[in-house]
Amino acid sequence: MNAAPTASAPPTVLRRMGPPLAALAAAAVPAGYVAAVDPNAPGHYPDCPFLAATGWWCPGCGGLRCVHALAHGDFTGALHDNAVAVLLLAVLAVLWLRWAWAALTGGPPVRVSVGGRRWALIGLLVLVFEVVRNLPVGAGLAPLVI
Repeated sequence: MNAAPTASAPPTVLRRMGPPLAALAAAAVPAGYVAAVDPNAPGHYPDCPFLAATGWWCPGCGGLRCVHALAHGDFTGALHDNAVAVLLLAVLAVLWLRWAWAALTGGPPVRVSVGGRRWALIGLLVLVFEVVRNLPVGAGLAPLVI
């Protein structure tokens, strides 16, 4: 005698919110450390190997300073330290909010698709940012050196 298949209960809000909250914690812990330990003070973080080898700011240079500035409410300083990191963090925040809202309301999962052309455009924009911030005309895009 075969029993009729039973429908499983939908996951609870807490279970649905687990992955977005875990991702938030995984980002908040290192951000909290960077907020507490100032990257502008020498000796706390390693130097950028690309900067050390070439003398050029890489696209990630100033990223820790940017996170530190954002954590302390200094949006202008964060933009100066690394404008691309501010943009990336804003995009990630919007995506996380969409994910958390879908989990909270039980909506369909959020899907993000970036095609090859968009990846090429993103790469080109990051390359242009790297070159411009190393030219005299783009000196305002280079991190502050203290």
